[in-house]
Amino acid sequence: MQEIMQFISRNPILCIAWIALFGAVLFTTFKGLASKVKVISRGEATRLINKEEAVVVDLRQRDDFRKGHIAGSVNLLPNEIKANNVGELEKHKSAPIIVVDGTGMQAQVPANELVKAGFEKVFVLKDGISGWIGENLPLVRGK
Repeated sequence: MQEIMQFISRNPILCIAWIALFGAVLFTTFKGLASKVKVISRGEATRLINKEEAVVVDLRQRDDFRKGHIAGSVNLLPNEIKANNVGELEKHKSAPIIVVDGTGMQAQVPANELVKAGFEKVFVLKDGISGWIGENLPLVRGK
């Protein structure tokens, strides 16, 4: 115990950094567990699309969407979701919704907005379209 106290007294900045990191890890872990939006794998997304008729919401810009998207995707921009301008998606409130972006990093906030708008089952695709392409899963072009 005395050695630990000596280490702490000699390295206070390092100890504070470790405590902050530990706190951040705990915070993000509990926030993820408490969130109504779950991050799913590509296999789970495929199962939801095929078995439960999930609707895929692609958040990428229109040009990127036209270059290749998951079949049956609806292209909505994050600011449209924030303004609750979801159009045809409104009739799918009880269906599973899979929110997809380019990398999976920016889909959480729009997904939470959909939950606030009354959508019951909202998911985020892990690694987004880049992960989908990385596993050679099919994309359709155009529209």
